[in-house]
Amino acid sequence: MRSISDIAVSPPYWTPAAGFGLNTNILEINSINLILVFGILFYFGKGVCASRILINLLENRKRTILSTIRDAEERYREATDKLKQARTRLQQAKLKADEIRIGGLTQMEREKRDLIDAADEDSRKLEDSKNFTIRFEEQRAIEQVRQQVSRIASERALENLNSRLDGELHLRMIDYHIGLLRAMENTAD
Repeated sequence: MRSISDIAVSPPYWTPAAGFGLNTNILEINSINLILVFGILFYFGKGVCASRILINLLENRKRTILSTIRDAEERYREATDKLKQARTRLQQAKLKADEIRIGGLTQMEREKRDLIDAADEDSRKLEDSKNFTIRFEEQRAIEQVRQQVSRIASERALENLNSRLDGELHLRMIDYHIGLLRAMENTAD
C-alpha cells in the first residue's frame, strides 16, 4: 500500500498540470472553495475594504430580511385582524339573516291568521246575508200568499155577497153604513 508521502513525493505518477490560474467562472467554482476564500479574506482582511463591503452587504441583507420579516408579521397581524372582523361581520350577518327569517316566518304566520280571520269574517257575513235574504224571501212569499189568499177570499166573499144580496139587503147595508158615518161625524164635533 502506498503512503501519503509516496503520493506527494512521486511525481512520475502525476501528470503535469496545465498551470496555475484563477478560475473566474462562478458556476464552475465549488462552494467549499468559495467558503475557504471568503473565510480567509474575512480572517486576514478585517480592516480591508473588501471585507468591509462584504460585512456591509451582509448587514444590509440582514436589515432587509428583518424588515421583510417585520413587514410580513405586520401583514399577518393585519390579515388576522381583518379575518376576525370578517368572522364577526359574518356572525352578525348570520344573526341578522336568522332574525329576518324568523321575522318573515312570524309575519307569514300573522298574515295567514289575518287571512283566515278575514275569510271567517267574510264567511260569517255571507252566512248572515244568506239568512237575511232567505228571511226576506220568506216574508215576501208569505206576503204574496197573504195577498193572494186575501184577494181570493175577497173575490169569493164578493161573489157570495152578490149571489145572496138582493136589492133590499143592499139598501139596508147602505143605510147602516151611512148611519155609522153620521155617528162618527157627531163624535168628532
